[in-house]
Amino acid sequence: MRIGWVEQLGRPLLRDILLVNVAIGIVGISYGAITVSQGLPIWLPNLMSVVVLGGASQFLFTGLLVAGASPVAAVVAGALVNARHLPFGFALADTVRRHPWLGSYLMIDEVVAFTLAQRDEERRRATFWVCGLCLLFFWNLGSLIGALAGQAVSDTERWGLDAAFPAVLLALVLPALRDRRVAKVAALGAVIAVVLTPFLPSGTAVLSSLLALLVLRPGKRESTAAGGGR
Repeated sequence: MRIGWVEQLGRPLLRDILLVNVAIGIVGISYGAITVSQGLPIWLPNLMSVVVLGGASQFLFTGLLVAGASPVAAVVAGALVNARHLPFGFALADTVRRHPWLGSYLMIDEVVAFTLAQRDEERRRATFWVCGLCLLFFWNLGSLIGALAGQAVSDTERWGLDAAFPAVLLALVLPALRDRRVAKVAALGAVIAVVLTPFLPSGTAVLSSLLALLVLRPGKRESTAAGGGR
């Protein structure tokens, strides 16, 4: 991490990045503990955290393996969940242009959220790399601690560890819900996901919530008003 990046971001943004990544580390602890407590080998969560570095797909992969699904099915489901990174790549192409391979590896939801909130391109680039490298460190450290703790904790749900991941994601999206249009899309997406969950493979119902964007299309009304009602 270069000193120039620290000076450019400023203390408030660095504080927010650090706090979110500490929370991500706690989620990593829950992931490691849940994985090992379900009878999977202790090396699995640590290997997944280094190779995949994607909390949603890692939780899904573990859940499917524990439920008896084949490793191939678990990998395919994880790939479907991570399909959301394709539009992330288009949105941040200029930001990671100098190091595209490492950039695609660090393109995680929280990193993307912090980065897209910055308007200046240099500040956006600094935010991406600082947040991405912090996430890489805290997530892997958390999953390692969790895997070690999972050997001693038999019931992770009793400690609420299974709720850590959705809690962090909810905290990230709450500020955006102040916009009524965004809140309507989010509410409809949640309803779609809940309704389809009993009928679709594990994890894929969440992707179906994107249909809410096609139904409501929050930007359509603004463009119509700007064009004089045409």
